[in-house]
Amino acid sequence: MTMTHFDRFAAHVRPAILGFCLLASVLAGCSAEPDSDAPGAQPHGNAPGTSLPHVELDEAWITARDTTKNVDSVTFWSEGGTEGGPADRHWLLATAKESDEILVHDALDGTLVRAVGGEGTVPGRFDRPNGILVVDSLVFVVERDNHRVQVLSLPDFRPLFLFGADMLVKPYGIAIASREDGYSVWVTDNYEFEEDVIPADSLLGRRIHTFHVTRAGAAWQSRHTGTFGDTEGEGVLRVVESITVDAAHSVLMIAEELETDSHLKVYGTDGTFSGQNLGRGLFPHQAEGIVLAECAGGEGYWIATDQAPTFSTFHVFDRTSFDHLGSFTGKGVANTDGIALTTQRMGAFEAGVFAAVHDDGNVAAYDWAAIADALGLPYGACG
Repeated sequence: MTMTHFDRFAAHVRPAILGFCLLASVLAGCSAEPDSDAPGAQPHGNAPGTSLPHVELDEAWITARDTTKNVDSVTFWSEGGTEGGPADRHWLLATAKESDEILVHDALDGTLVRAVGGEGTVPGRFDRPNGILVVDSLVFVVERDNHRVQVLSLPDFRPLFLFGADMLVKPYGIAIASREDGYSVWVTDNYEFEEDVIPADSLLGRRIHTFHVTRAGAAWQSRHTGTFGDTEGEGVLRVVESITVDAAHSVLMIAEELETDSHLKVYGTDGTFSGQNLGRGLFPHQAEGIVLAECAGGEGYWIATDQAPTFSTFHVFDRTSFDHLGSFTGKGVANTDGIALTTQRMGAFEAGVFAAVHDDGNVAAYDWAAIADALGLPYGACG
């Protein structure tokens, strides 16, 4: 009898059942109030449960809406240009879960460039693509219903290799860190034994899978290096999708999406729970997409989403102290799944672009400088 992914997972767990203020000196001279001169920024009350500023910002652009595609996650890619100069091409890539495609948009204005893929199991085709991330000239795509990660080259979207199909059950999010011999990869796996039922805590020790991806000439290979997730206490990962890595500080930021207690959990890259849970009370709906703005000297910001049906709130935290620094919304963005941030100059976006999915049908973009100015956050050393 052929083993299913569920059978393989159960075979792994049954034996077990049985037998971190870094920016304080910089922020000291900054106002805690929103900058009223920031383009499109309007005071919007306080962030839920806090006295910190909550501002509303204009969208710089928004892609054409098509709810039939079910847009989920986004990432940026740029190429070309002279050394030290601007890139020639900037793309925003978005996964479309229903049409099984990667939607390629011009990141300067949101126009659709092309769609890649379509339903299938062969390389270059997808089944329910969710998480997506660009590293160097590679795009990693997590396919929930193909139970795998697919890697393609850019800009031609040539399929290079697949991994995880013999390990992953219901994968969603992905985080990647470069290393001398390739990449360390973390993939969230929201497996279930019964549909729409969260397994018992004791069965949640495989919520995160780790892989080591290497290249030898034209050949790529991956090695499954382990799984982790606490099975008791504050570190238990009950509903997992979004994950982001801060390799410089050995931190994994993981969204706990359990609606009755949604927040962020801080794990180490070694799979050890840090003991810190972040943002309790700030995510009354679901904690979703997470991005990291990496700035000089190890400084920077985490941005995480509260996925509300009426409007999405984006919360900003200090990179290392995890202090909550403020919150913002767009004027028309709600029910956000994935977000992305580039701090690279892109055309008129001198400090970079923040992008957020809007209610399964399209993507909105915001000037990162306008966000930072509105919240009084230094950003000149980012990127």
